[in-house]
Amino acid sequence: MTIATTNPVTGQVLKTYEAMSDEQLDDAIERTDLAYRQLCGTTLEQRGWWMNTVADLLEAERDEIARLMTTEMGKTLAAAKAEVTKCAAACRFYAERAAEFLADEPADARAVSATRAFVRYQPIGPVLAVMPWNFPLWQVMRFAAPALMAGNTGLLKHASSVPQTALLLEDVFRRAGFPEGAFTTLLVGADAVDRILSDTRVRAATLTGSEAAGRSIAQIAGRELKKTVLELGGSDPFVVMPSADVELAAEVATTARCQNNGQSCIAAKRFIVHTDVYDVFAEAFAHRMSALRVGDPMDDDTDVGPLASEGGRDEVDAQVRDAVDKGASVLCGGEKPGGAGWFYPPTVVADLNPGMRMWAEEVFGPVAGLYRVSSYDDAIELANGTAFGLGSNAWTRDPQEQERFATDLEAGAVFINGITTSYPQLPFGGVKKSGYGRELSAQGMREFCNVKTVWMGVGTAPAGAGVHSE
Repeated sequence: MTIATTNPVTGQVLKTYEAMSDEQLDDAIERTDLAYRQLCGTTLEQRGWWMNTVADLLEAERDEIARLMTTEMGKTLAAAKAEVTKCAAACRFYAERAAEFLADEPADARAVSATRAFVRYQPIGPVLAVMPWNFPLWQVMRFAAPALMAGNTGLLKHASSVPQTALLLEDVFRRAGFPEGAFTTLLVGADAVDRILSDTRVRAATLTGSEAAGRSIAQIAGRELKKTVLELGGSDPFVVMPSADVELAAEVATTARCQNNGQSCIAAKRFIVHTDVYDVFAEAFAHRMSALRVGDPMDDDTDVGPLASEGGRDEVDAQVRDAVDKGASVLCGGEKPGGAGWFYPPTVVADLNPGMRMWAEEVFGPVAGLYRVSSYDDAIELANGTAFGLGSNAWTRDPQEQERFATDLEAGAVFINGITTSYPQLPFGGVKKSGYGRELSAQGMREFCNVKTVWMGVGTAPAGAGVHSE
């Protein structure tokens, strides 16, 4: 098992790590379980102070952390800095709002023959987080901030290609004052996940990753009867209707497709354009995509850095080649460059059909599929004609169409006239094969809570007691 930092700009291995032994892994789980016993007994005010200190550390060390992320997975330095800033904001959000999100919720006591009845949210224990490399800080923090504020502890099995970022996260939580073991990084391979999740001390799991990884986690958790939250792949539609501001839509589409070097589950991937504006959009979109600067992600002038792995770049190229061989047209890009590094140019592919891999598969790189439709109904049919349902975009200035898109698009999120993104204030997750459960917002915080019913009476049997129970 290789756990290493490999620079995607050069392909050079910079640092390697030994995977934990079984004994080391057991000790780490034990520390995290003991930390849970301590953390769940602290006050929200104390946890909030620690979480705000995490934010302080992230902000103070932003540039150093950003350079580390860029070195490990190739995102542009500007994007990496923005990711650190977003993580700090999420920490502050949960530090501020946890008391509100976890407050007891009163119920109608009279309706249940009680003197008092309410719902209480309490932590459940250590939670395993299996996280990907593409947003190596944000993907983790959007789980860790709400989970630790709720009183849970975290075990991080990060992608094996970003070990330094994974270790940095543990260090930040420790330096912020959280109990030793409250957030623990496990340097292990995927083969250790079954053992970890099967451990009785681990109470639940969350995963962001591929459909195959989600199935594996769900199978283990099902066998062990443990809660899971899964955020899997996406093949997000970006629909452009005749009333849209087409130039603005093309501008946003370029960012939506190429953010994070095209390696984002919620990046727009299928661009579904009404025939009345198709030609104008296609020309503007291809022009903007071809104008993006590909290069060293540490460079301020770079728009698109390398893909995170050689295998990932080869897979993207194979999907494009498959489409071209079966009759697709390439409006820009489409050629894998030679030389060092795992670069791929921003690419627009048109004239797609169901026989091509790009029609059904998620393309995890800066490659856009362009589709022509002749009506709203055709746009919806094509947008929903995928196994995925994570995010979605629709561009229209027609109020009736806006309302219809909000209802008709089969996705965990619908963004009208704007780019799909995630906010701590809004729930995040998908439907269909994009997974289940929610991260972020109050819903995300409560995913790993015991939603406990509390009924209080006067000490005598209420009227009707014993008539029916289950």
